[in-house]
Amino acid sequence: MSICTSYLIEKHQSSAISDIKNSKTLPFSEVLTEQDLEHHLNKPKSRERVFTPEVTLWAFLSQVMDDDQSQQAAVARVISASIAQGEKPPSANTSAYSQARSRLSESSLSSLTRETAKQMQTGIPKEWMWRGKHVKLVDGSTLSMPDTIKNQEEYPQVKSQKIGVGFPIARIVAIIDYITGVVLDLAIGPYSGKKTGEHALLRELMASFSENDILLGDCYYPSFFLMATLIKHGTSGVFPAHAARKSDFRKGKRLGRKDHIVTWKKPVKPNWMDVADYNEFPNEISVREVSIENYRPGFRSKTRILITTFLDSSIVSKSDLSALYDCRWFVELTLRSIKDTMHMDILRGKTPDMVRKEIWVHLLAYNLIRKTMAQAAWLNEKVATTLSFKLALQFIKAFQQVGLFNSNSLDDYKYLFECITYKKVANRPNRQEPRRVKRRPKPFPKLQKTRGLYKNAA
Repeated sequence: MSICTSYLIEKHQSSAISDIKNSKTLPFSEVLTEQDLEHHLNKPKSRERVFTPEVTLWAFLSQVMDDDQSQQAAVARVISASIAQGEKPPSANTSAYSQARSRLSESSLSSLTRETAKQMQTGIPKEWMWRGKHVKLVDGSTLSMPDTIKNQEEYPQVKSQKIGVGFPIARIVAIIDYITGVVLDLAIGPYSGKKTGEHALLRELMASFSENDILLGDCYYPSFFLMATLIKHGTSGVFPAHAARKSDFRKGKRLGRKDHIVTWKKPVKPNWMDVADYNEFPNEISVREVSIENYRPGFRSKTRILITTFLDSSIVSKSDLSALYDCRWFVELTLRSIKDTMHMDILRGKTPDMVRKEIWVHLLAYNLIRKTMAQAAWLNEKVATTLSFKLALQFIKAFQQVGLFNSNSLDDYKYLFECITYKKVANRPNRQEPRRVKRRPKPFPKLQKTRGLYKNAA
């Protein structure tokens, strides 16, 4: 069975458009309702401010979705919006906006992000899932940030780099819904150190999975403890086998050609695990190993061994597993959209608290764009995850800049949806590109010591 990734919103067309028509002049107020903001954001109890939590959040969203992500550009948008509405504009000084951003709590921003993802998942009929199950993707990445003392203390740079030369690095692990493309949850930690690996961060996100879910990941994830945890929770998993794990299809319970069930023994207790937690795991688990042949015209076939908790081959065949795992490539496109298109790869926060807020606002903006894309896909009978995220972002910003979100014409919104669904991303499973760049950077020598030492030498 192929996986249908269409997203169905159970609303009439005019009702879906009316959701987007309730707009302000700042981005995403058309999908982020006042009720959502009142529930998650803390209202100011003191004197009335220009930068209320709502205005601050909308300005923050406009900041992370724009190519110019400076605070000055965000304040300029607030000033122009105030003038357009006939209100007294704030000062062009960024101090008030900077202080307002610091008053936004990280818990409020993270809960708003998770709530938008939760709203996307509600209302999806079972016929649009994979056999009534949600398909979720997991993957990790790293983010860079300004080289400040506080950032270095919480997110140290790589140890091989000299002090004052490198940049603090944070590791993230994201759970992404394959049907809608939204980020369901995220864990953040240092790049290295005890309990900072992708497995440790994934353990913080286990509440994101239920019995009706399928988890897809790369070869880093299928360990005994993760597979045992998934089995305990009733969550299905499909992962490629790690290169260090040897598979012998002559052993185990044979299900077909290069398809068998094997028993994994519980390994020795790792240092990071408590004795009580270790004893709760079973002494052995049963998993299924399947050898999959990938054929591409003009290329040699490649063999991949998949590890899965689907033990019944009559229900989930080898071809089902192969098609299911091909969906994992979508997580690479998602992280690329967030890090490259939305410029989250290099953060701007000078403190760890602001860095985490910036990450959550990026994800909130991404989820809200995905929500608009899903509405557009439904209205135009398209598949939501085959649409171009960058194209949707470009049209949303263009329509907002000329005030079409304030238009009373339904045709304007219908045309926006048509534009978003104009371009379809090609389906290119198993695509691998060499990590090489053609355009050479300018031949400046690399910074090998702190910049101040170079200035003193000059």
